[in-house]
Amino acid sequence: MFDMAYFTNGALHFIVAFGLACLFLTVFKWLYQVSTPYDERALIAANNTAAAVALGGAIIGFALPLASALEVTSGVVEFAAWALLAGVIQIVAALIIRRVVVRDMAQRIEAGNLASATYSAATSIGVGLLNAASMTY
Repeated sequence: MFDMAYFTNGALHFIVAFGLACLFLTVFKWLYQVSTPYDERALIAANNTAAAVALGGAIIGFALPLASALEVTSGVVEFAAWALLAGVIQIVAALIIRRVVVRDMAQRIEAGNLASATYSAATSIGVGLLNAASMTY
């Protein structure tokens, strides 16, 4: 039988959790874009698929641990702490890729190099998966 009070409570929790997750995803996307030496928005507007692939991978890479944090946390503050940690890890990993592993990654993305963008996206997603799996305690 349908329990309206139970549904209302669950729906309220869903709205808060989903809203916070969307907010964190938006803030992460902005911080990620600020951390790159190129302008993703302009590159994507100019039809640079490499920029879109790299940014898309970063977004998915952060959404994975965010989803995990939603599942394992019991409150807003704990969720926010895990989201913050996950975001820092994702941005640091991207910086390491750009500054240590593939030092000319920015130039490659700006030039539309899809192979480099795919590598960047795959790294972001891989780090995100490890990030999410590490949230089990």
